[in-house]
Amino acid sequence: MRSTNRLTATQVKNARAGERDIKLSDGGGMFLLVNTKGGKGWRLSYRFGGKQKMISLGVYPEVPLKDAREARDAARRVLAEGRDPSNERQIKKANLAEDSFEAVARDWLSKRRSTWSAGYYKDTVARIENNLLPWLGARPINQITAPELLTCLRRIESRGAHDLSHRCHQLSGEVFRYAVAIGKAERDPSQDIRGALTTRSPIHFASITDPQGIGELLRAIDGYRGDNTTRIALQMAPYVFLRPGELRQAEWSEFNLDAAEWRIPAEKMKLPTPHIIPLAPQVIALLEDLRPLTGSDRYLFSSLRTKDRPMSENTLNAALRRMGYDKSTMTSHGFRSMASTRLNEMGWPSDWIERQLSHVERNAVRASYNYAQHLPERRRMMLAWANYLDDLRASNLATDAGRYTNGN
Repeated sequence: MRSTNRLTATQVKNARAGERDIKLSDGGGMFLLVNTKGGKGWRLSYRFGGKQKMISLGVYPEVPLKDAREARDAARRVLAEGRDPSNERQIKKANLAEDSFEAVARDWLSKRRSTWSAGYYKDTVARIENNLLPWLGARPINQITAPELLTCLRRIESRGAHDLSHRCHQLSGEVFRYAVAIGKAERDPSQDIRGALTTRSPIHFASITDPQGIGELLRAIDGYRGDNTTRIALQMAPYVFLRPGELRQAEWSEFNLDAAEWRIPAEKMKLPTPHIIPLAPQVIALLEDLRPLTGSDRYLFSSLRTKDRPMSENTLNAALRRMGYDKSTMTSHGFRSMASTRLNEMGWPSDWIERQLSHVERNAVRASYNYAQHLPERRRMMLAWANYLDDLRASNLATDAGRYTNGN
């Protein structure tokens, strides 16, 4: 069925499916194709080089009649100049691919590779590939708006990865500024969303989160020449990432090595329920090393002055200072930020991480149901984290974090 008259907006809106595809002509080679399921699309039929060809002008109602006619007229102007509209589209598409966010980002990365360590380069590529490219990669970089970028970054925030969202904001800005420098963008939209991302806490505890830096810190701790009890406390800290007070006040009665669990009583946590820490084999090995030193004491890490008290709150930070880590670089509280940042970047669910950090429900009724929430999953996560730390300790370069992501 064909119509030789120009269409009206009402005819287009009311067109209904039939037993076969229906073509409703609007003149100049353009027609509305209504398929048997009721879908409507604009087509342009034309001849070029002695061959009959056809291109799509869009889908109705996203492309209304007026816009379809404008696209038809533009294509016919191309024909009048002796060019094929289909070929022109392919050329434009290829050019857009060269100007896409992904193409510019990879070009920028290639220019930086020789100036970065292998580990830092690998981590930066992973951050961009996992968090920016799925939503921005195919977009022409000059067309990406500030709200579009903010939406992408808030997806990261929604996982609880606040530090990562800020890092990706910074990386996107560097890509946009590079695009401006090479003439593929006019401005950097990341500047327009400064201050729009959530800041987790105004309190800052200095922490090392770069994989290569973590490896160096772990090796420095292993080589600590001070008190053995202090060294073992520092060795345990990154594996369990507890608050410094929770670690130094650990009591032998709280541990069940057969079950590979440490249960800190609710009253000590100042929470309605106990806090459960799954123990990786590496932690159990450290406890076995510690047992001959303090196994007969109440506390794992007794004070050097008296066995009736835990070590001083300043002991771990003082040890870090003696190893050359000043308070603006690393603190004993920083092991929590280290684990939170890396585990979020490695893709572990934020609920598991937050639970392990003891950021739990403080309402007594609700907390009584969830204090052991995600425990099997957290066991798997803590083992993967311990193995990841061991890999970092063993190498001068950052390990492949992908080996220890959720599901591996």
